[in-house]
Amino acid sequence: MINLENISFDHCIKCTVCTVYCPVARVTHLYPGPKQSGPDTERLRIKNPTLLDKSLKYCTNCKRCEIACPSDVKIADIIQSAKWKYTTKKFNLRDFLLSRTDLMGSMNTLMSPLVNFATSLPITKMFLDSILKIPGQREFPAYGLGQFISWLKRREDEQRAFTRKVLYYHGCYVNYNNHQLGKDLVKVLNAMDIGVLCTDEKCCGVPLIASGDVVKATKNAVYNLDSLGSFLKNEDMPIVATSSSCTLAITHEYKHLLELDNSHVADRFEFISMFLLKEFAKGNIPKMKPLNITVAYHAPCHLERMGIVAYTISLLKKIPGVDVKLLNAECCGISGTYGFKKENYEISQKIVKPLLDKVKAINPDEIVTDCETCKWQIDMNTKYDTLHPITLIARAMGD
Repeated sequence: MINLENISFDHCIKCTVCTVYCPVARVTHLYPGPKQSGPDTERLRIKNPTLLDKSLKYCTNCKRCEIACPSDVKIADIIQSAKWKYTTKKFNLRDFLLSRTDLMGSMNTLMSPLVNFATSLPITKMFLDSILKIPGQREFPAYGLGQFISWLKRREDEQRAFTRKVLYYHGCYVNYNNHQLGKDLVKVLNAMDIGVLCTDEKCCGVPLIASGDVVKATKNAVYNLDSLGSFLKNEDMPIVATSSSCTLAITHEYKHLLELDNSHVADRFEFISMFLLKEFAKGNIPKMKPLNITVAYHAPCHLERMGIVAYTISLLKKIPGVDVKLLNAECCGISGTYGFKKENYEISQKIVKPLLDKVKAINPDEIVTDCETCKWQIDMNTKYDTLHPITLIARAMGD
């Protein structure tokens, strides 16, 4: 049965520009492209669900097809929904573990030095490769000791002392892996006379959406919308985030994929580069010293989908002594958990090659990106420790 409220596929004019811009179709014949897997086949699937194109699994949900589409067809959403509706669900331990970031993070941060050491051992990589089908070449991000939210909640009184405040949706990466990014955000905003608060949250759901666990993704989304919404009932402040994928999930995926009313939260949600650039335009700029470095910037796919990349580029150019070079390499290939799956690893590495070539040509002092998984892909394939724009600003501020 056709849902008359969701027939954007019928707006497809078959220009195939989405396929031209698809990073997966560009490197493998296994994926025919978003036009065929999305609008073209959706018409057939509606009539007969058994007409399932198995190539659906190769879509990374990078959303570059939606960026390129001149008719505003929600191609990636069509493909993702088709995976849920028509694909037979089977329990997969690897996908379960990769998508349960809160479960793995809360356990691994209790003994992070041991976990980080163990995951670097060849025997562990051999086990992950042979048993769980996680490629042995893939490097795992290190876990921090403890959780960032505990650190920030201990400072709630001093943060509330600021006249202006923001609610920070920190996400799994800051909470379990990179506490310093969250601390850098607090440092920058405090220097601008803005306090940073937090409330209880769960994983935004991006890994769950990718694994096809729509039930758990919806539960997390409902929890986040209730938690953020309840906090803001008596608080007049915006919500900011440092993760591009978390921002896309809460402002876009909750509504268009999970079919939830997110308006009470989405309307107050701002990605951090957009928020900071607006403050800078008002003259609220922290004191920074010249860094005198060349920075290569990689724009994450999800940030491009939201149209926010220009804000980050402009923000980077506001940092004294920073020469910004744009990599313009499109997708990095990792696409969240996609690149952690053995069957996708070769595709992931082929996609990232143009980016690596451009990095080599520029030979920057630092690489910057707004996405944590893009950082993992770049770090693994280069000599760099890729930075978030917030960390670069914090560095310019000095001690």
